[in-house]
Formats: sequence, C-alpha cells, structure tokens
Amino acid sequence: MQAYSSLFQILNKAIEEQQNSLNSSSPKEMYEPMSYIVGLGGKRVRPLLTLVGCDIFDTNPNDAIHAALAVELFHNFSLIHDDILDNAPLRRGNTTVHEKWNHNIALLSGDGMMVKAFDVLGKSNPEHVAKLLKLFAKTGLEVCEGQQYDMNFETQEHVSVQDYIHMITYKTAVLLGCSLQMGAICANASEENQKHLYEFGEHVGIAFQILDDVLDVYADDEKFGKQVGGDIISNKKTFMLLDAFELANEEQTKELNHLLYSKEISSNDKVKQVTALYNTLGVRELAIKEANKHTDIALKHLEELKANPSKKKDLKEFALHLLNREV
Repeated sequence: MQAYSSLFQILNKAIEEQQNSLNSSSPKEMYEPMSYIVGLGGKRVRPLLTLVGCDIFDTNPNDAIHAALAVELFHNFSLIHDDILDNAPLRRGNTTVHEKWNHNIALLSGDGMMVKAFDVLGKSNPEHVAKLLKLFAKTGLEVCEGQQYDMNFETQEHVSVQDYIHMITYKTAVLLGCSLQMGAICANASEENQKHLYEFGEHVGIAFQILDDVLDVYADDEKFGKQVGGDIISNKKTFMLLDAFELANEEQTKELNHLLYSKEISSNDKVKQVTALYNTLGVRELAIKEANKHTDIALKHLEELKANPSKKKDLKEFALHLLNREV
C-alpha cells in the first residue's frame, strides 16, 4: 500500500541488516536456517503494524524498529515450529526448514529465534523495555496456547463455535494486537489509546482468520495458490464446519459425519458434497456475517483512537484491504 511505502523501506532495511547478522553468526548450522526463513519474505504485516502503531501518533517510526524486528523474529519462530507440527513440506513456496535441514536443527533454530526476538526487543528505549517485554511475553504464551488448542481440536469430539473463536484469537489475532500496541508504547501513547489499537488489531485478526476459512472452500482455485477445500479434506474444525454441525438436523449430521470419515469417498467428491451441505445450511453467509461483526468492532475502536486523523484513515484502508479476500 502506497501510504506505507516509507515504513516498508525502514522495515525491510532493518530486516536485511538482521538477516546479515544472522548469516555471519556461528555456529552456522543454527543461524543459517534462521536467516533462511527470514529471507523468505512474506507480507510482513505484523512488524509493519508495529511501525504504524508508532507513526500514527506522529512519532518517528524508527523508535519502534526493535519492537518490529522482535515481532518478525517471533512470527518466523512460530512458522518454523508450526511447519514441524504440520509436517509441511513448503513455506511461502520454498522448502521448509525441517525439510531443508532436519527436525533437530529446525527445533533449535526456532528456539534461537525466540530468544533472539527478546534480545532485540531489549534494545528498545530503556523507558519502554519493561512494558514491551511484559506485553510480548504475554502474547507469545497466548500464541503457543492457541496452537495447543488447535491441536486439541483434532481429537476433541465436541468443539463449539465459541471455542473456535477463542482459539483463533490466541493463535492468530493477539499478535496483530500486540504488534500495534508495542508501536503505541514506543510512541508514549496513553493506556486508552494503546487499548484501542490492541483491540483494533485483535478483531481484524479474528475477521481475517474466519474469512480465510471461507476462502479455503470458496476461492477461485486459479487465484488461491493452493488446493481449494484443503480444510475439508483434512477435517479441520473451521468456523463453517462447526456451524454446520450446530445447524444440521439429524439426517444432515449423519451425512456430514459420513463425508468426513468415510475412506471410500474421493477428495474431490468429499469437497463437493461438504460444500453442497454448507450451501444448504447457509454457513458461508454466517461466517461472513461473523467476520463483518469483528470488522465493525475493530473500526469502532479505531474511531475512538485519539491520533492523526489522516493516518487513522490509512490504517482503516489498509485493514479493509487485508480483509478483501474475494470471497
């Protein structure tokens, strides 16, 4: 987004310097994978939001650069470990760390990135370090808890829609809120303004994940970049699947269970038939409605924020752009 081009320049320069530092560190077997995953890029939305959270109060975004780097390192640590847990072969179109090296190196490199994130954060303005570390540690633990909830759902017989919202809040959304609030802390923003920014980021994160569930089923497969219906094939407990079970009558529940657990149905037929049930039950519309609810909550918090009006407008447009998932 053009409004954030200068912030991206600041961020990308700092990340490149961090990557070079990792590349020159020893033992290389531990640091090369760290440099590798950082170098794969991605949208870098989270560290960008840290700079935005500082800049929106007309404070030099460089004041939040260590916090932004910490967010990026932590996020990449979580990706390394998530890929191990999921046994994923690819990340951002490239070989995952555990596949390129091995599981032991991936675990150790991930651990190292987590420690490095706190080390970098500790280089922030001494006046802000205590608050930043407290928020960062709290958020890091919540992300891990969210991952555990997600793994629990794989074998948990009953999961409610509210259980799911709680899980994605921790696994995905809290880091967006944290990213913005850390920027606000670096800008000496008031506690009230920090809370509004945090809540804005958290609810945008919830909406984003719900829409991602919808996209997995209803996206144009040529634009999606991965297999449409992957969540259905893997029986992943998404907002739509849980809603479907809550809304289904006895016959539909029996059909849904058969589709999910029968080994005689091909993947393509499974996706088509589960999607047809989703259409009958109207869960796509309910998911979009839920995402819109959280988007509205986020925007209300942004309205309450006492900050540069023009920069608030830029953040609103950026968030809505992220949520425009062509669903």
